[in-house]
Amino acid sequence: MPYQQKFDAPWSRQLKWLTALTSLLLVGIPAVLLNRAPENPPSLYMVSVWLPLVILALCTLFAIRGYAIDDNALYILRPLWKTRISLEGLIEVKPDPEAMRASIRVFGNSGLFGYIGLFRNEKTGPYRAFATDQQKAVVMRYPDRTVVVTPGRPDKLAALLEEKIAGR
Repeated sequence: MPYQQKFDAPWSRQLKWLTALTSLLLVGIPAVLLNRAPENPPSLYMVSVWLPLVILALCTLFAIRGYAIDDNALYILRPLWKTRISLEGLIEVKPDPEAMRASIRVFGNSGLFGYIGLFRNEKTGPYRAFATDQQKAVVMRYPDRTVVVTPGRPDKLAALLEEKIAGR
């Protein structure tokens, strides 16, 4: 599918550290447990060995590789698929490096390959995030929801989306 514009999804220093440390932990736990496993380990023991690796694999699949725009949607590019966010009903777009500050995760991932899921804070209210660098936040407001993305060029993405709002 040809996109009008693509944007990278740069990782913040914080995300790099969180991902590296968490990945090390999720790989280290099974390594230690397998090294110390009893001769005939119980099923629960084996679940505790494999569960961290399953978590790591699933989070890897949900990582954000970039963003793309066509006439009607913004796409969150993932390793094996893309998430489509319709531009229908979009009423406001603005870059805001403070949009994710002091957020509470309601449901999702806060630092393993991204900040992905449902969050809430006093400034932005409830929102859905597809983020890799909180300082590059672009807030997309709809009548019934808010979406935050973090492209490498937040001003450029916001300007393109503003053009689409104005062109309706």
